[in-house]
Amino acid sequence: MASSVPFTGLFIDGQLRPASDKGFYEVHNPYTRQVVGHAAAATQKDCRDAVEVAARAFKTWENSPYSTRRDIFLKASELLSTDKWKKRATEALQEEVSATDFMIIFNFFLSTNGLRVDAGAIDQLKGESFASILPGGQVSTQRRAMGVIYAISPWNVPLALTIRAFAVPIICGNTVVLKTSESSPRSQTLLAELLHEAGLPNGVLNIISTRRVDSPPRSAEIIAHPAVRKINFTGSSVVAKLLAAEAAKWLKPCVFELGGKAPVVVLEDADIDRAARAITSSALMNSGQICMSTERVIVMRKVAPALTDALKKHFSSLKAGGPGSPLSALFTEASAQRFMGLLDDALKSGAKLLHGDNAREGSVIQPHIVTDVTSDMRIWNEESFAPNVIVHAVDTVDEAIEYANKSDYSLMAAVWTKDVYNAYETAGRIHSGTVNINGPTIHTEMGFAGSGVGSLRGLG
Repeated sequence: MASSVPFTGLFIDGQLRPASDKGFYEVHNPYTRQVVGHAAAATQKDCRDAVEVAARAFKTWENSPYSTRRDIFLKASELLSTDKWKKRATEALQEEVSATDFMIIFNFFLSTNGLRVDAGAIDQLKGESFASILPGGQVSTQRRAMGVIYAISPWNVPLALTIRAFAVPIICGNTVVLKTSESSPRSQTLLAELLHEAGLPNGVLNIISTRRVDSPPRSAEIIAHPAVRKINFTGSSVVAKLLAAEAAKWLKPCVFELGGKAPVVVLEDADIDRAARAITSSALMNSGQICMSTERVIVMRKVAPALTDALKKHFSSLKAGGPGSPLSALFTEASAQRFMGLLDDALKSGAKLLHGDNAREGSVIQPHIVTDVTSDMRIWNEESFAPNVIVHAVDTVDEAIEYANKSDYSLMAAVWTKDVYNAYETAGRIHSGTVNINGPTIHTEMGFAGSGVGSLRGLG
């Protein structure tokens, strides 16, 4: 296919190839909306081929030496740090997701470290032996791979989240068919090429891309295939429910890492400026397009004015735009329109805008701070995936915890205080998979997750 933009094929059985019907779709830059690539649009046949190749590869991969698996991932981490792979990945990230310099560094840091951490996870694949309930008997347990894992990873941190989707299953001896986001096929597919160069056998990792409209039927077909044993998805709860419904038809388990509406509780004795800086970074990193983004700040009323002033100062120093700007555009104009709808709805219902212009330019939205938001407003309850934060003042710690827990989301949270007792007592009452004390919400330790359904340990 003659074109001035790159073409990303399907990676099946160790090779890039076009779709079986030669179909493809356009990939657009979020900021310029220009076409920056074409990607193969997988057909039903392509998906079946990917699963069957993975099923064949599983027969040998599940019995591969642990040291072989470890060394491949360590080699992949080394390769990703070379100029060749940095250049390829950087260009893809800039063109497909309009990644800022910081988000490129963030992707590389999480990816190279994640590959090494997952390589080290091989040491956890141990069995145990114990006495049977029957006299004289002995029981031995082993950790065994399941088979083919179907993984779907998103566009917002495409390198790191794609690695997270396939690394643990493969380390555990499974094989993977991974579907990319429609928005970032090149950024995600190049990781299959990376692992192939590092020595991963053909068929162990297969990557497909689809048109958005084709994604539901392709996923349903893959889930229904008898060789697919588990579904691993990172993304929205809306899509997760659809996937869970398909998986339920075949009694197949799912591991979901879904959205967030992370609360930060700021107590009276907190270091206000440090808290404000952490809130700012977690609310605005990637223009708020991270599931761990800080979205709700619950602060004791006595220190609310000082925190609000500090937040306005830090928010004012960051601007969204195109290349060279500290904050990127949102990934689509529809996403920007959706946030403006949440904001308009809140303002009409009595909320106040403390910072921001209540406007958008295409898919670019500047940082916003909103107050006087009640818990029945959409902006309180729905993940915004945009550069904004809600500030809500309370009078007691009990009230702060009540509002922190007024959400259907329970991914990340943070507590700010100088009192160790208050820190642990307050954190323990917040319903969240991870609660950071005196730290940002965008942070989890490698190898742990507090997410939707299941955890990273469930992938293998």
